Amino acid sequence: MKTILRLSVNGTPREDAVAGNALLIDYLRDGLGLSGTKQGCDGGECGACTVLVDGLPRLACGTLAHSVAGREVETIESLSHEGNISRLQRAFHEHLGAQCGFCTPGMIMAAEALLRSNPQPDRAQIREALAGNLCRCTGYVKIVDSVEAACGTEHAL
Repeated sequence: MKTILRLSVNGTPREDAVAGNALLIDYLRDGLGLSGTKQGCDGGECGACTVLVDGLPRLACGTLAHSVAGREVETIESLSHEGNISRLQRAFHEHLGAQCGFCTPGMIMAAEALLRSNPQPDRAQIREALAGNLCRCTGYVKIVDSVEAACGTEHAL
C-alpha cells in the first residue's frame, strides 16, 4: 500500500506516493532518478549509499523512506551548483581520492557532514568520520588527503 511521503530532497519539497516498505535508496534511485547514491552491500556495511538526513550521514539502504518524512535529504547531486562541482568534489578529483568511483559519493557525503560540523578536522577525525565507508581500490590515504585539501589542512609531502 502506498501513502504520501512529504520531505525535501536536495532542497526541493516533494510529495510522492511511496510504498510503506520502500527503502530510501530505492526511492532516490528509482523514484527520483538520483543515481549518484550507490547500492553496494545491501546490508549497511559499505557506506556507498550514504546520504545526509538533516545534515547527518545516513545509510539509505537500511532506511525506510517514510522514516525521513518531513526531513531534508541530501544526495551527492546536491553538492554541485549550475554545473560546478563543490570544493570537496574537486579535491577528490585533484588529489586522486577516487579510483573506480563506486564508493566516492558515499565517501564525499560522509566527508561533507564532517566538514559542516568541523571545518578543520585532523587526519584522525577524518578517518573516524569515514570509518563506515569502505573502498576496495585505495589504501584510504588519497581519500584522507582529498578531505584535507578541501578544508585547506593538507600536509606538505
